[in-house]
Amino acid sequence: MIFKTKGIVLSGLMLAGCAASPEALTLEEVNAFTSKNLQDVVANQEPISQSIGLYDAMARALKYNLDFKVEMMNEALAARKFDLANYDMMPSLVANSGYAGRSNHSGGKSRLLTAPFSQSLAPSTSSNKNVISGDLTFSWHILDFGLSYVRAKQAANQVLIAEERRRKVVNRIIEDVRTAYWRALSAQRLIGSLSSLRHRVQRALKNSRYLASSGQAAPLAAMTYERELIDIKRQIHELHRDLKTAKMQLAALMNVSPGSRFTLRDQRRRGSRLRIALKSSDMIAAALRNRPELREEMIKVRISQQDADAALLELLPGANIYALASFDTNDFLFHNNWLSWGAKASWNAMRLFAYPTKAASIDAQKALNKARALALTMAVMTQVHVARAKFANARHVVAASGEYYRVQRRILAKVRAKAANNASSEQTLIREEMNALVARAKYDIAYAGLQNAYANIYASMGIDPYPGDISSSQSVKSLAASLRSTWVERGAKSGA
Repeated sequence: MIFKTKGIVLSGLMLAGCAASPEALTLEEVNAFTSKNLQDVVANQEPISQSIGLYDAMARALKYNLDFKVEMMNEALAARKFDLANYDMMPSLVANSGYAGRSNHSGGKSRLLTAPFSQSLAPSTSSNKNVISGDLTFSWHILDFGLSYVRAKQAANQVLIAEERRRKVVNRIIEDVRTAYWRALSAQRLIGSLSSLRHRVQRALKNSRYLASSGQAAPLAAMTYERELIDIKRQIHELHRDLKTAKMQLAALMNVSPGSRFTLRDQRRRGSRLRIALKSSDMIAAALRNRPELREEMIKVRISQQDADAALLELLPGANIYALASFDTNDFLFHNNWLSWGAKASWNAMRLFAYPTKAASIDAQKALNKARALALTMAVMTQVHVARAKFANARHVVAASGEYYRVQRRILAKVRAKAANNASSEQTLIREEMNALVARAKYDIAYAGLQNAYANIYASMGIDPYPGDISSSQSVKSLAASLRSTWVERGAKSGA
């Protein structure tokens, strides 16, 4: 009893020693993790050695954007899972070995059935105290093979779904790059002028307040002038904020470290050269063929049908064929090595009762897939029409913004000429210079919107923004050239 109690206590202590408990992250672990991430986030990237054009920005986004890399890795993971699913169809080949020992011989005796109290043999043994045994078992379950085949086909379809999701992410990234690039280029053009104008506004404010306090200007006139200057100052800050963040967004899309210095290649606006040659009906037909979301739903319909096939297969009896090659070191055996084989059949009758519920679940999934496909079809057709309308409207907005900017430039030229002859006040000059900057910024923003609408046309049709033979192993320069050729063929006559 004492030994038993000690054994229980010792077992409890061992179990307590093996119990797991949560361990908080140490500061060293956190620092090592973040330091490694900081190194890896921009590792193995081509350095920026010259100004970046629109297609250079697109190429860098395709090569280095982390969201795109995540989707590529998801696709690679799905492919590896498909490879593993193929192995599930293979027969199993299992090797076993074992050792058994005891302190004495087990021995044995038997009793006569005709004389219950009579012993037929003296106690004897037919096994060594220490025995080593092993076998190599080949088995193949035919029902499991059928189910594994269906699951492998589903894994193959998951690879296709991962590919469609990657295509969707690429379209979004390219669309965002086109918008961010032109907004960032506008920032590059205007930031210097905005800073210069802000300093002039500060000096004018200081001078206005001095004149008001010294009595050299009427208080109401001075305050009205001050209010106008403050409003100009506010507009400068708002423009500066909007334009400054555009370059940060572009840097993030290209996976350039925040704060890194780079310049954009100044390009002329060529909005009038952007063309959509397709008719509305052709665009809708292309969208229904190519949109990643619709193609994903089509693949999900396949998977649901394969679920139905698997449910039917599970109702069938299973047959298992096996063969063994065995050995045993027991000296009392006449044959220490032998072969054996056989077949087994089994049938889980309980699956018959579960099948109606499972079939109903599969039918509900099919109905959901169909309803979702119909909703997506309507959404896609609407998006194509909206994208086409947005592009047409964006062209009108760009034309109007350009016309307004050109008129404002002529007004500014007249005011500057008058100011040079002392025929116009500093207040009027500052106001018109601010109006010119605002007009130019709005023109640039409208053009960025046009570029976004142009990219959105192709995204709404699900047409990939890059040629099919493109590879992330290409250099940025080579990728940029391929992208330029693709977009020029589509209607961007200037390549921008």
